[in-house]
Amino acid sequence: MTVFFRRTIPVLRIFDLAKALEFYVDYLGCSVDWEHRFAEGLPVYLQVSRGDLVLHLSEHYGDATPGSAVYAEVDGVGELHAELGAKHYPYLKPGLEEDARIGTILELTDPFGNRIRLVQPDFVDSGDV
Repeated sequence: MTVFFRRTIPVLRIFDLAKALEFYVDYLGCSVDWEHRFAEGLPVYLQVSRGDLVLHLSEHYGDATPGSAVYAEVDGVGELHAELGAKHYPYLKPGLEEDARIGTILELTDPFGNRIRLVQPDFVDSGDV
């Protein structure tokens, strides 16, 4: 059997579900796909997504390290920047950064110190490494 990796889904540590939903759903525009708790009152583990961006968020100790970074390529980063700028989210006012080696970068920091680097490359990836 040939090994084929289907997709990668980063797990990010969160500490407050309400704050996580405010950032990922209300601000970033993700949808909650599903939510799991082993029992009432225990930490939550959930999946949020927007298009092909899929993230797992966990309140479970040891699932992930606060302050992690996720790199995701995106088309329309300027439009996303304008969309986010039009929202009332007082905790973050990100700018766009141009990097000649990488492309246009929109870096977002969630309430738990995790960074999501949304990058629109200035080049076409040929798929060759």
